[in-house]
Amino acid sequence: MKITNTLTAMAAILCFGAAQAAPGKPECIAPAKPGGGFDLTCKLVQSGLSDGNYLSAPMRVTYMPGGIGAVAYNTVIAQRPDEGGTIVAFSGGSLLNLAIGKFGKYTAKDVRWLAAVGADYGAIIVRADAPYQTLKDLIEATRSDPTQVVFGAGGSVGSQDWMKSALVAREAGVNYKQMRYVAFEGGGEAITALLGGHVHAYSGDASEVGPYLKSGKVRVLAVLAPERLPGELAAIPTATEQGYPVEWAIIRGYYLGPKVTDDDYKWWVTTFDKMLNSPEFAKLRGERGLFPFALTGDKLTDYIDQNVKRYADLSREFGLVGQ
Repeated sequence: MKITNTLTAMAAILCFGAAQAAPGKPECIAPAKPGGGFDLTCKLVQSGLSDGNYLSAPMRVTYMPGGIGAVAYNTVIAQRPDEGGTIVAFSGGSLLNLAIGKFGKYTAKDVRWLAAVGADYGAIIVRADAPYQTLKDLIEATRSDPTQVVFGAGGSVGSQDWMKSALVAREAGVNYKQMRYVAFEGGGEAITALLGGHVHAYSGDASEVGPYLKSGKVRVLAVLAPERLPGELAAIPTATEQGYPVEWAIIRGYYLGPKVTDDDYKWWVTTFDKMLNSPEFAKLRGERGLFPFALTGDKLTDYIDQNVKRYADLSREFGLVGQ
């Protein structure tokens, strides 16, 4: 009887030890200043993990602007590679920057890709009092004199926000190389510049404009989606509807440092799988203007590899990288 009890106790201890605990100081790094897509991505998971009681301690959101994600990417890999409680937000733009070498010597294989939790779509936005009522109006003004229409967005030439504008211009027969473009550190700064009249058009993300659209401060000329989006953007035509067949999907998700332990990584993947399948998270995602898109672990890593290659090919077409 004593032997049986001892073995049972030992088995319980081993099982307890094998169970991976939630990180004690969870953190989500938004690689930009407050406001914009990275901030939205971190606050989404902050709410999702809190509402589902997945964490034993509150998740904090910190900001690490610089290089449209490059500073955070390099910092996590070089200085914080094994922090099991730290996740970093990324977007489709991060993958584009990786594809064209804007993250320095590091590649997509230098971090552990955790989860993609939603999709957004590009949007072409102007101030509510702008003279452009349709995407065609904006395109024709740009065609007439490319130097007189200033585009702005969160990212330099070659970024995904620049690419949205360039693709629309190319479809319209406008020389995208002549476009005036002002780069900002993130979507929050770009919207502020638009509202302040410092730029005429903002090529951003649909999920970012909800509050400004409701308050009547902006006009969305087009969404870069395969079909009209539901909800408050249902009345906004796609670029394709208006004669410019351009689509740009933006996934939003998270990665961890390259030396995070397998146990910590598995805890995060398992936790995200549970959260992504919950109706509570679906509600949170919808409230932030995101659409369903869920990949974790190895499946996400495969998706990343494929899309970095696709973005590299597209970038070569635009002359952003060497052939």
